[in-house]
Amino acid sequence: MRSRNPVFSRRGFSRDNGYAGFNAAPQAGGPAVGTQQGNPYAQQAGNPYAQNPYAQQDLQYGVPPQAPAATGRMTMDDVVARTATTLGAVVVAAVLSWLLLPVDEANINKSYGIAVGAGLVAMVLALVQSFKRRPVPALILSYAALEGVFLGVISSAVSTYIADGVVAQAVLGTMAVFAGVLVAYKAGWIRVNRRFYGFVMAAAIGFVLLMAVNLLFAVFGGGDGLGFRSGGLGIVFGIIGIILGACFLALDFKQVEDGIAYGAPREEAWLAAFGLTMTLVWIYMEFLRLLSILNSD
Repeated sequence: MRSRNPVFSRRGFSRDNGYAGFNAAPQAGGPAVGTQQGNPYAQQAGNPYAQNPYAQQDLQYGVPPQAPAATGRMTMDDVVARTATTLGAVVVAAVLSWLLLPVDEANINKSYGIAVGAGLVAMVLALVQSFKRRPVPALILSYAALEGVFLGVISSAVSTYIADGVVAQAVLGTMAVFAGVLVAYKAGWIRVNRRFYGFVMAAAIGFVLLMAVNLLFAVFGGGDGLGFRSGGLGIVFGIIGIILGACFLALDFKQVEDGIAYGAPREEAWLAAFGLTMTLVWIYMEFLRLLSILNSD
């Protein structure tokens, strides 16, 4: 069920055995979750589910897996710490680029050039990390810093030429979506299963393809291409983009929850941070674009 596209694969924890959040679920007549066939981490050395007969028995009788206490396994504290570090790199780089790369008439071309270059390199680093079997913290932090440079210049330009309060509104909107999805996920209002995963992936691929076609028309035909990023259509697609980002957050939360429950190695917390950072950047950009349309003349 896991997408073969590294961009849309949600940086799954289980590189060799499929997406832990869905492929590890028990099937009718199949092995119980936590057995060596159901748990993608069961065969890894040091995993208490691999050798503990009582843990196996609990899982077979439907007792949900608990976060392993063994050292070297990912915990929620690890995920929070790595995510804070990665997002911190984005924020620091964004603030520095806002201050050091002005978008006034004398410097706007230079600042835009640096921002676009940083954004392209960040995209390449994200693709490289997506293809790797293990997380590389240096790659993830470099991606975060370069993404921050891009966001800082774009945000400064929007604040200068469209509306002064748009950036703060976009940040608050992103935080609100994160908090809302987290509450809905923990309360069980959002059920992340195979059907949800398939729907989100199909919608995301369609959305990105439409935006790519619109960009091509804009580059070769001028203007805003097919009009998907301006006017009424731009507002509709901005809202759709934010909703898709919220769905990706739910997938990220499920991924983190499953990784902890099935004893993912501690280094996998960097993958969780990478995924959450990419999703939050997506949501912020969609908010910034939507608010820019609503505030533009």
